[in-house]
Amino acid sequence: MSSIFHQTVLTALISGGIVAGVPLMLTAIGETISERAGVLNLGLEGMMLVGAYVGFIGAYYGHSSWLGFLLGAIGGMIACSFMIVLCVWLGLDQIVVGIAITLAGEGITSVLQGAQFGTSYPRLGAMAEVNIPLLHKIPVIGPAMFEQHLLVYLGVALVFVLVWVFHNTNVGLNLNAAGQKPEALDAAGVSVMATRSYAVLCTGALAGIGGAYLSIIGAGVFTPFMTQGQGYMAIVICMLARGRPAWVLVASFLFGICLSITTALQLAGINISTDLVNMLPFIAIMVALVLFGRRSYLPPALAIPYVRGAR
Repeated sequence: MSSIFHQTVLTALISGGIVAGVPLMLTAIGETISERAGVLNLGLEGMMLVGAYVGFIGAYYGHSSWLGFLLGAIGGMIACSFMIVLCVWLGLDQIVVGIAITLAGEGITSVLQGAQFGTSYPRLGAMAEVNIPLLHKIPVIGPAMFEQHLLVYLGVALVFVLVWVFHNTNVGLNLNAAGQKPEALDAAGVSVMATRSYAVLCTGALAGIGGAYLSIIGAGVFTPFMTQGQGYMAIVICMLARGRPAWVLVASFLFGICLSITTALQLAGINISTDLVNMLPFIAIMVALVLFGRRSYLPPALAIPYVRGAR
């Protein structure tokens, strides 16, 4: 058992937690923006899959991870455009539309992958990492935290930028008002529809980038259903974080540790059933819901379509 505390194992555990946690963080941050504006986006799983597939195609044929991230963001925004039209503009049920987007994303990406590559699964090479001078030499956490792809650092920076936006800008105030009292926002002369539409568009872009990161950096390959419920995990993380981006960052890393613990256990020479290990993230989700579910953050106007003049 002492082998699990070996430096190599701990480094692999932390590094794996970061790699697995970044897609969760980006997607949960996107959901945080959407829920603040009053839109419950259950289509994250489908948006991540679209971003993962389109992003992988971009990186595979364009030989650039950044092209893959860009296409992943565009793919996510296209997928979420259905949510904008059907739910924000037409006022249809957000839960039903979200589930439909997830199912469509799963089916479409599986069909496209099969049509393009058949039974083969081409892989991408290792992407360039950015080493932070001096910090990457710190034992254990240095190689794990400061030898990552540039997108990881940008994602963490985005969290703190959002904290500032939410608390110090009119954009943040408008997002809060759209989720808390949309009629007050409308009375102030700000379009509720536009505010919610832009929020959902940001969600789709971030979910798409999260999916692209998963296929380009995390796995280096696209396989059907590769998100394995991470879109739903992101929704839970968002709710448990109570709309606070900093807590989204912490929770995503912890759930990322659960997702990556298999590799660390293999390095430590500990043989535990893969099925049991794969259950850990979902067990962690259930435990977190039991412990903190009652204090989760839900804006009063969440999932309620806004109709001017309606009570």
